[in-house]
Amino acid sequence: MPTPDRIQQNVLLDAPVARVWRALTDFREFGAWFKVALAAPFLPGQLARGAITHPGMEHLTWEATVETLESMTRFSFRWHPGGIDPAVDYASEPTTLVTFTLKPVPEGTLLEIEETGFHAIPAARRARAHDLNTGGWAWQAGSISRYLDEFKG
Repeated sequence: MPTPDRIQQNVLLDAPVARVWRALTDFREFGAWFKVALAAPFLPGQLARGAITHPGMEHLTWEATVETLESMTRFSFRWHPGGIDPAVDYASEPTTLVTFTLKPVPEGTLLEIEETGFHAIPAARRARAHDLNTGGWAWQAGSISRYLDEFKG
């Protein structure tokens, strides 16, 4: 069966859109729940980079190029999916696009997470990258939810 081109993960968050937006786009808050130590704010067209702080992955560096910051509605970046082997240079490979879309709902905010572009990833690692990120986005959806529950306000 062919690898799907996209991953979609939705999470209903008990927080207003403005609070979710801050958790997504303030580099310190993003780092807290995403488990990466970023040194600078997100800026469109700029590379965001930092050490991964997730236990067991501290030897890895997280990198993404910010695509969009549409206030209170959409934040997106490009990265190399499943790029966790420090011995591999992923720079020549295509990236996938990760998009976070925020929608106000009566219960708070619906956060839609979508990653697209897996069909462009080299066939030798496409399925593994898709599988890793499918699990990763489920984990991250829970992580932002727990973060917002812990740090309301």
